[in-house]
Amino acid sequence: MRTFLVHTLLLGVLLTNSCGTSKRKPVTTPKDSATKEALTAKVIVPAADQLSAYLPLLKGKKVGLMGNQTSIVGANKEHLVDVLLREKVDLKFGFAPEHGFRGDIERGEKVSNDVDQKTGLPLFTLYGGNAKQDSIVQSIDVMIFDLQDVGARFYTYITSLHRVMELCAKHNKELIVLDRPNPCGDQVDGPVRKDDKFKSNVSYHKIAMVHGLTVGELANMINGEKWLEQGRQCKVTVIPVQNYTHDSQYDLPVIPSPSLPNALSVRLYASLCLFEGTDISVGRGTDWPFQVVGFTNPVYGDFTFTPGEKAGMVKHVEGKGATNYGLDLRNLNPADQKFTLKYILHFYNKMPDKSKFFARAEFFDKLAGTDELRKQIIAGKTEAEIRESWKPELMEYMQMRKKYLLYPDFK
Repeated sequence: MRTFLVHTLLLGVLLTNSCGTSKRKPVTTPKDSATKEALTAKVIVPAADQLSAYLPLLKGKKVGLMGNQTSIVGANKEHLVDVLLREKVDLKFGFAPEHGFRGDIERGEKVSNDVDQKTGLPLFTLYGGNAKQDSIVQSIDVMIFDLQDVGARFYTYITSLHRVMELCAKHNKELIVLDRPNPCGDQVDGPVRKDDKFKSNVSYHKIAMVHGLTVGELANMINGEKWLEQGRQCKVTVIPVQNYTHDSQYDLPVIPSPSLPNALSVRLYASLCLFEGTDISVGRGTDWPFQVVGFTNPVYGDFTFTPGEKAGMVKHVEGKGATNYGLDLRNLNPADQKFTLKYILHFYNKMPDKSKFFARAEFFDKLAGTDELRKQIIAGKTEAEIRESWKPELMEYMQMRKKYLLYPDFK
């Protein structure tokens, strides 16, 4: 099969405006579409705002969209679906990822085939049991992918990207990736998944736990490393973000899922999600998910909270209805947060009966992409010792990553 590499439209402008950034500088979202004023002011301009870059690619074609509530255009946060329909794009259906097309379904809950209530657009899912929608993709000419990732391997939007690429490659359909900034793109950290026995929806790729890629860069990697079935490659066009570097701070204009309501939760997510292989609460069912951590034992601290029932968080709430004791992280500066094991080690070391800590050991291993991390914690290893053990694979991954970067890297 002929190899198609990513078309980096407007990349020359991107590099001209972005190179040389050595410190993380706050950048706001644009007040309107991709205008000359926005580019001059070095405002980050997501690909979806750059209508002139991708609408011509859709003219006269039947189009499908993988999107959700993060698929917005401009300062008014207009849904991409509405923009495409207004621009007379022949949009045939939408694919919904985990959390659904409007982002109101909690982790792991069933995403059903449905219709978008606002537009009547038929909706289908690639998540869960509906992994292959061959006949649907066969009916269109081009797919659009526009989801806001948060930079952690276990965030399943990148699994959805892979599945869309599989279908497009299998049926020789073009995929247009509307790239968005990675809000945690200033770091690469954590163990790299090596063994396929740990492959799952939350650990689909052989990448670092904090992967340091945008979805456009990851699409490059999936193609370049031939990770699709039978070594196929997908015809991908990436519309790059303007004025973005991996040093850029970026506050998401729309929450990516119900339990990541603000910048702090997004920045803490990679460090705290490992608790989901335990019975420790990360604040689901409160107003502060992924900003508080606790368990129903006073040994964990003086700070208390009581998880209840919140929209999108009714099920799978650890410690629901009980007083949880632990850590209050709500006053931390989001920009200062990097991946760390200190929280998981803190709770493990304080637990009276450590044999009960890894309540869902198999799921913990899938999140980690390895069983070595769990075994190292049980063995009493320090964070420094654990980090040293994954350093060789992490360095190898970082070298591979360099081949696929579309934006200046973090310093």
